[in-house]
Amino acid sequence: MTRLKLILCILGVTLCFPVVMAQVSLGSGSSKANEFTVVSSKANARLFFDEHDFEVVKKVADLFSNDVRMITGKAIQVGTTKDKLASNSIIVGTLGHNELINKLVAKNKLDVSSLKNRWESYLIEIVCNPLPGVGKALVVVGSDRRGTAYGLFSISEAMGISPWYWWADAPVVKRQELSLKVDRIIAKEPTVKYRGIFINDEDWGLLRWAKRTFEKERGNIGPKTYAKVCELLLRLKANYLCPAMHEASTAFNKISENKLVADSFAIVMGSVHCEPLLFNNASEWDKKTMGEWDYVNNKATLNKVLRQRVTENSPFENVYTLALRGLHDKAMGGSNNMKERVKMLGAALRDQRQLLVDVIKRPADEIPQAFTPYKEVLDVYSAGLDLPEDVTIIWPDDNYGYMKRLSSPREQKRSGRAGVYYHVSYLATSCAREHIHHAAQAVGDADDRQALHTERDDLQIIRVDVQQMIAEQMCAVAEHQTDQCDDAHAAHECLVDAVIILCTEILAGEADGGLIERVHRNVHKPLNVGGCRVARNRYCTEAVDRGLNEYV
Repeated sequence: MTRLKLILCILGVTLCFPVVMAQVSLGSGSSKANEFTVVSSKANARLFFDEHDFEVVKKVADLFSNDVRMITGKAIQVGTTKDKLASNSIIVGTLGHNELINKLVAKNKLDVSSLKNRWESYLIEIVCNPLPGVGKALVVVGSDRRGTAYGLFSISEAMGISPWYWWADAPVVKRQELSLKVDRIIAKEPTVKYRGIFINDEDWGLLRWAKRTFEKERGNIGPKTYAKVCELLLRLKANYLCPAMHEASTAFNKISENKLVADSFAIVMGSVHCEPLLFNNASEWDKKTMGEWDYVNNKATLNKVLRQRVTENSPFENVYTLALRGLHDKAMGGSNNMKERVKMLGAALRDQRQLLVDVIKRPADEIPQAFTPYKEVLDVYSAGLDLPEDVTIIWPDDNYGYMKRLSSPREQKRSGRAGVYYHVSYLATSCAREHIHHAAQAVGDADDRQALHTERDDLQIIRVDVQQMIAEQMCAVAEHQTDQCDDAHAAHECLVDAVIILCTEILAGEADGGLIERVHRNVHKPLNVGGCRVARNRYCTEAVDRGLNEYV
């Protein structure tokens, strides 16, 4: 697929998804063929899904019903395809997994041919007199399970439900009656295949909030918190999560329910540059029982532990990180000779790939894998590491918001393509920019454009720290990335950035439209982001930061 494969970030989410909202809008309540009544004084629509469809479809159906309740005060009834249909029926299902949709296709009342073999696409259409007893059906069909969810949530947004309704208390306009105007929609595939976040430095925000406020019964970040994170990601049309991994919080995979929650929202799980094969070595590696985290002298134990993790998690959808770094975020010990380090890392990655093949029982090139040449690993990669062609390379920035490198012409031809790991903030003992990096979104926008237009990568990860100012920055990014796309790209694939506001200090009114507009205006003008002409020096960045302080 010719699209970015993975984008990963730590408090924000950068999405590359076709903009189709304009084709669903609030209606006037008329009886026109392209208008559908959801709630009226006479009757309410009902929603139907197939009980054999994916779990996420059932979950999103209930969430949609609640969205209608937040607007009108009335939740529409949700039933299965076995129940009696209503005059106004909303039929939601994944291609090939809904018997009512299959009937409509068989009767030539619905054409779903454009969805076949597509990734995360969806169709929305009003069908008149589709089935006995049904006057109109609002049909939502996904090419896969996430496509179905994205389609229904796109209607929620058109009705006025912000993805931030819970995290940021985004206000909902109340209506006594609710109708929709719908022109047939076929959403294109997203530009970026895997789009998501890495929750990092949770010690200072998310962990304390979950422990003291939201998930006190567990005293940590657990399934209740991750359910809210996953719902937000899905509403934002993201699909990928690297969970919190500091020693202070309980490792994601130590709580078995976490995997089930993520999968129920159809979220793909991954891990970052220092966590091989979904294993959090910062808190899951026990030196007392496992010995040293040392590939050279303790390889058998390392591989045994990694095999067990893959065995436990393989039933779910994952992107497996190939990695060999030290505990947490340190360099792996061993020889200082670069040739020896290249040899050691190459051997470790081969072991990990073979382990995946042995456990999952599929060819290596059919198992999603990623490799992030972060910090010292970039030197090892550049010194001649032989990385299999099908592995996605996730290029990191330099921790300060500037990409260190992108794929060479040869690397752009790799079947695994490439991705981006980007810091919108950075925290370290000797250098932290949690509260001073106001221009990060401007620099990131220009770098992200360069990656999109030269790489066509497959994965993007935004490194997220739960800080109020970063949240405000990313809200500004959302607006100007939507507005500033070039004409050729804007029609279908504008970047849409958003941020998970996970910090207890954030108040609903602090991210109001006026603030966003002022931040946008004052970042855009001095850095001229729209033309990708960003002044790449610290003095300019600091000057812009000072100018923005009065607004942020």
